[in-house]
Amino acid sequence: MAWDEWDSAKAEVTAQRQASTRLNQLPGGPGGDGPADLVVHQDDLGAVGHEAFVLHSQLLKGADIAGAGGDKEGVGSTMQAAAALTGSNFALGDELATTVSIWTSQVKSVLQACAHISNHLDYSKKSHAENDAAIAASFRNRDGSAVPVSRLTEYFT
Repeated sequence: MAWDEWDSAKAEVTAQRQASTRLNQLPGGPGGDGPADLVVHQDDLGAVGHEAFVLHSQLLKGADIAGAGGDKEGVGSTMQAAAALTGSNFALGDELATTVSIWTSQVKSVLQACAHISNHLDYSKKSHAENDAAIAASFRNRDGSAVPVSRLTEYFT
């Protein structure tokens, strides 16, 4: 590309630019024609957090195949079977032990995710309530009455 071609390309791009702000958003109205606000109510967060807690409890009780049917040493029946198969020179014994190990690892990951969701939603609910209270307190007159809307527009101009 010659230097004059470069200058021409730069001038063309500059001419196409507009001195304005463009916001990436959906058009107004329902079904893509209205504002695309995400609305979550405190009750919604509580319900999701509760379901994550319930799932965690059920999974903790029902998915532990490593400890199911444990003996006096706490070794589960599946691992006992793996040891017995390995002791009898069956290759299936090692594979069964590997399966139990992988399963246990995956269950722990899901349990951790459920606990994280439950705890995070509880924290978010509390944090947003505190933020709302702080914002409400900052928009009060000295006598405690609410600041009129017309005065709020001063902050946005």
